[in-house]
Amino acid sequence: MLPLPTSVWPRCAADFPLFLRRRASFVAVAALLAQSFLAAPAQAQSGTVQANGMTLAYESLGNPRRETILLIGGTGSQLTQWPDSFCQALVAKGFRVIRYDQRDCGLSTRLEAAGLPDWSGIMTRLAAGQSAPLAYTLSDMARDAVGLLDALGIRRAHVVGASMGGMIAQLVATTYPARVLSLTSLMATDGKPSLPPIAKPEVMAQAPPPPTDQDTAAALVYGVRTRQLLGSPAYPTAEAAIRAEVARELHRSYYPAGYQRQAAAALVESLHDRRAQLRMLQVPTLVVHGDADPLVPVAAGQDVAATIPGAEWRLLPGMGHEVPLQLVPVLVDAITAVATRAHPRQTMHAQPRPR
Repeated sequence: MLPLPTSVWPRCAADFPLFLRRRASFVAVAALLAQSFLAAPAQAQSGTVQANGMTLAYESLGNPRRETILLIGGTGSQLTQWPDSFCQALVAKGFRVIRYDQRDCGLSTRLEAAGLPDWSGIMTRLAAGQSAPLAYTLSDMARDAVGLLDALGIRRAHVVGASMGGMIAQLVATTYPARVLSLTSLMATDGKPSLPPIAKPEVMAQAPPPPTDQDTAAALVYGVRTRQLLGSPAYPTAEAAIRAEVARELHRSYYPAGYQRQAAAALVESLHDRRAQLRMLQVPTLVVHGDADPLVPVAAGQDVAATIPGAEWRLLPGMGHEVPLQLVPVLVDAITAVATRAHPRQTMHAQPRPR
């Protein structure tokens, strides 16, 4: 509980008569402050919507009348992989936050009829410079994101995407610019052809093969080991905590076939050069990368920032391919700052005028 600011009370006895005359105003101010400081946070609302032919499971946190931050996760990431503390901190900044399960993941539509990706065919086609056989593309998933906004009656949003979700966020911004207030691209590439495909192959080679069936024990081993490899050296997480988090997600949903289809779409899009479209962006943009990311090269994030006009570049020392809890305040402040840039006039008028 936070005390009311002392400035609303008389500073000395000599001010007491004036205080009495203005008592009604002070009481009103105190009531507003109390309401702001002491009101319980808005409860999360969960549900599903129909969007772009998909049923998408989502969770909305914060006041629906506030501006929306749409969080788009990476390959196989359920909405729960966006840390609760991260979402609540954004809500505390005055935003409505929406996180969701993308198609083929979590509690959203599973495209079982599509079957597993033909990895041999995909690699052969890519090597020959031809289009690869996919169940869907990241452009389809970008349409899902916009369809979610439509279903929830949201005209424009601040779009934040991580990894594969960062590429999808870029596609939302370039394909549907009127729907985007600001863009935050976390640990993602823009498809520049000369970029190395993996930042640290020697690290990622230690990952076990992803399970392709319903063996949840193998999935637990894979999930724990992969998150350890992708983790942040400067902000380590105890193995027990990682294991508990992976176990909770497996209990919520486990669908390895969907993971593979998403991975195929992400691989193909990572090789698609989006720089020409990104150069046309006119929205405030933040690009964040960890200097210890073993999956997506730092040069990829740097190129995204260099390509988008006016983009802010933030390289975070010791961060891997994740959002470590210790850096939540840093990321939240950075996202809030870029969101504020979407309203320069409001920001200007909010500043005190020089005397």
